[in-house]
Amino acid sequence: MSSTHIDVSAVDLDELGAWMDEQGLPGGPITAVAPVSGGTQNVMVRFERGGVPYILRRPPQHARAKSNEVLRREARVLAALRDTPVAAPRLVAAQTVREPVFYLMEPVDGFNPSTGLPEPHASDAAIRHRMALEAASALAELGRVDPGLLPGFGRPEGFLERQVPRWMRELDSYGELAGYPGPDIPGLEETARWLESNRPASFRPGIMHGDFHFANLMFAPDGPRVAAIVDWEMCTIGDPLLDLGWLVAMWPMADGYVPGLASPREIVDCYAALSDRDLSAIDWYAVMACFKLGIVLEGTHARAFAGKAPKDIGDLLHAATLDLFARAGHIMRNSLESPT
Repeated sequence: MSSTHIDVSAVDLDELGAWMDEQGLPGGPITAVAPVSGGTQNVMVRFERGGVPYILRRPPQHARAKSNEVLRREARVLAALRDTPVAAPRLVAAQTVREPVFYLMEPVDGFNPSTGLPEPHASDAAIRHRMALEAASALAELGRVDPGLLPGFGRPEGFLERQVPRWMRELDSYGELAGYPGPDIPGLEETARWLESNRPASFRPGIMHGDFHFANLMFAPDGPRVAAIVDWEMCTIGDPLLDLGWLVAMWPMADGYVPGLASPREIVDCYAALSDRDLSAIDWYAVMACFKLGIVLEGTHARAFAGKAPKDIGDLLHAATLDLFARAGHIMRNSLESPT
């Protein structure tokens, strides 16, 4: 989302200042107020008070039905992760009683690689290669966190069994959109059957980010380290290896804007070296991620038929869906050992 679309006036600075006083935060006038661009529809604003910089995150003025609840969940996750080694934005304080919900976090010193690479990353191939491995390392760190920090946050029992039926229902729901002829996705049924037949028998529940890929990572300005994992809207308690599958499934897209990244196999091996989780079924998790993401993207294609999304975007994302299912087919036949 472009910063020009963020309405800073959505934030009542007088109310914010009074609330910050109640929290015992540094006082004084609120200054240097500026919008922050990001990948979600939520409002993010940077400001300073008492010589301390902050980022405020809150729903848009015309909030979606679940906007406030999503922010409540995000604030709870960031509070739970605050005293762990996980590279997450550091929560300062949150207002979750009244709506609109909002929270304050410390600014992250870093950049998002989907918007371009600064120096030294742009000219140092070794740094670019290491960035992918640092992403795997950051994910392994999240996988080590005790899910007991977030009691009642998700439904880990039956989590893997629910995945294929859940996303097939999502795909079926697109049929309610006027004009959508139904999914024309080669390999759809074959992939669903393979996933059901090869599903891991068990897993160890952990905290999942839910949308772990390069566009949701910020990297340190001076090297390959992950400065922060951002956008925790999809976080739940489930199987953390789905995050690893998601990272691998989206890898061809990542390489488009960060050349010279480590290979999917290197990423998996790096994670394996840092985790005691059983990665013998990593192919299943990668195929599951292709399956889920392909169905999610097909939703925009379906909405385009109903005039609820631009046709060119719908066509583009349908092509991405076909690529993802083709990639799933390749992994089913050849495993991640072979490059696509």
